[in-house]
Amino acid sequence: MIQSATSAPPISTPAPARDASNLGQKDFLTLLTTQLRNQDPLNPMQNSEFLGQMAQFSTVSGIERMNDSLQALGAGFRDMRLGMVADLVGQSVLVPGALAMPDKNGAYRGTVDLPIAAENVEVNFSDSVTGVVLHRQILGRHPAGQVEFAWENAPAEVVGARHALRISASATVDGVTEPAASRVYARVLSATLGQSAEDITFDVEGFGKLNSLEIETIR
Repeated sequence: MIQSATSAPPISTPAPARDASNLGQKDFLTLLTTQLRNQDPLNPMQNSEFLGQMAQFSTVSGIERMNDSLQALGAGFRDMRLGMVADLVGQSVLVPGALAMPDKNGAYRGTVDLPIAAENVEVNFSDSVTGVVLHRQILGRHPAGQVEFAWENAPAEVVGARHALRISASATVDGVTEPAASRVYARVLSATLGQSAEDITFDVEGFGKLNSLEIETIR
């Protein structure tokens, strides 16, 4: 007589063990309820102990929520900084130097630094290779500070070839003319975001890598 085979009982898969160090709100309430049910009726938990445990859990839960909020805030702040840095690409920044490149509008711009008031300020724009003066501006009398200059109608063959022009500035004080320090606007080719808000590195045309702390003005 052939007996029918008996099917083996299904093998149950044990539930994965939970990390006892990571207890959520439900776990905490379950443990607290069990503790209250099984406490010694002759020595029950005092109200201060009960409130202390609840306060401890509330503090931990609040810290976790605060950490989550801070992480979300940090991610949002970084996204905002990335957008800000992306907007700077293609803009012009004011950097110390004497070699000027045309901006997106084809103008050569910069400033002359005057430590004291001058009777006259003059700026020469020269070919950086041949040294030939292509343009001269007489800016007249100015008080101490930064004096802005701009050559907005440079020849198309100069602007189109993106020639670097050498800026030479001079200031006349008490009838004596002396060289004056200049700054020029240069185009931002790229920007790299660092860890802190101030840690931004710009790749500036003609000047290479510059930290944001080396840059005063953006236009």
